[in-house]
Amino acid sequence: MSVKKTVCMAALLALLAPLAQAKQRICIYDPLGTSGEGYSAARDYAIAMQRHGVDLEIKAFIDERVAVEDFRTGQCDAVSATALRTRQFISLPTALDSVGASSIVRNGKLDLTASYEVVRRFIQTLSSPKAAELMSAGNYEVGGIIPLGAAYAFVNDRSISTLEAAAGKRVAAMDYDKSQAALIQRVGARPVAADVTNFGTMFNNGNVDVIIAPSIVYRPLELHKGIGSKGGVSSFPLAMLTYQMVFKKDKFPAGFGQKSRDYWLANYDRVMEIVARSDKEVPAKLWMEPSPADAERYVVLMREGRIDMAEKGLYDKRGLKLIKKIRCSVYAEAAECAQATENW
Repeated sequence: MSVKKTVCMAALLALLAPLAQAKQRICIYDPLGTSGEGYSAARDYAIAMQRHGVDLEIKAFIDERVAVEDFRTGQCDAVSATALRTRQFISLPTALDSVGASSIVRNGKLDLTASYEVVRRFIQTLSSPKAAELMSAGNYEVGGIIPLGAAYAFVNDRSISTLEAAAGKRVAAMDYDKSQAALIQRVGARPVAADVTNFGTMFNNGNVDVIIAPSIVYRPLELHKGIGSKGGVSSFPLAMLTYQMVFKKDKFPAGFGQKSRDYWLANYDRVMEIVARSDKEVPAKLWMEPSPADAERYVVLMREGRIDMAEKGLYDKRGLKLIKKIRCSVYAEAAECAQATENW
C-alpha cells in the first residue's frame, strides 16, 4: 500500500473511531437508585441491545423530574420513567395509565386477571410492527412499555372506604399531572401538590390522608407507617401504571425501536411476576374490598372521569378508543360495549 493510501486510511479510521466508541446514554428513574428492580432490568436490557449494535450507558436517578429533564435537554438519549412523565413526548401509549382504563368488573367483583389481560393486549398491540407509527412522534419514539401494576388507594383511616368518603380528605396529586387534581376534585376531595420524591413521606407524616400508588412501593417507601393501626389499602385499582422507555430516533440505528419493543414485550411475564410478589407484600389484613354495588358504580364513575379528561385534552382519545376495543374483546358482556362511549 502506498504511503498516500496509508495516510488516507489512517485519517478515515481516526474520523470513524469516535463514532464506533460512542455510547448512547439512557436515564433510568428508579426510586431505589442502582439497587432497585428498574435499574437491574435496565442492565439486562443494555446487554441485550448490544446484539443490535447499541452500547448503552445507564444512569440511575432517584428524582424522576431530573431524569426526564436531562432527556429533554439532550443530556440523555433515552429515558425510562412513568407514563405520567413521558406523556409530554408521545401521548397515545400513555392512555393505558388513564383512570380505570383497564378495569374489568364482572357481577360486582373486580376481575384483576382480566384487567391485566387488557394491559397485556394493549402493550402487545402497540409493540407490533404494524403499530410502529403510533409509537412515534417527531424525533421521539417509545421503545417499550413496562407494567408497574395496579395503582391502589392507600388510606390512613379505613373509614375512607368509598369515593364519597374521600370528600374533604387530603389526597396527594402529582403536581405535573393536571388530570389527577381534576379527578380528585370530582369526588369532593382536596388535592395536595406532591411528586414521586415526597408523596410517600407526606403520607407517612400525616400531611395527606390518601395516596394513589402501586404495591411495588409499599415496602421501599415504608407506607405501613402512614397506614398505621387505622388505615388500609383499597383493592380496587384506580389505574394501571406503566414505565415507558422513550428515545430520540436520531441517536439510535434505524429499526432500533422495534427491537427494543420486542425485548420488553418478551419480558412482560417476568415483570408481572415482580408485580404479583409486590401485591403479596401488602399484609392481607390491610386490603379493603368494595361492595358489589360500589364496584359497579366505580366503573361508571371512572369512565365518566376518563371521558371528561379526554375532552379537556388531558388524555389521548385515540389511545382510549383502542383500550375500550380491547376491554370489550376481553369482556364483551360489559354494558359499555353496547354504548357509544369513548368512540371518538
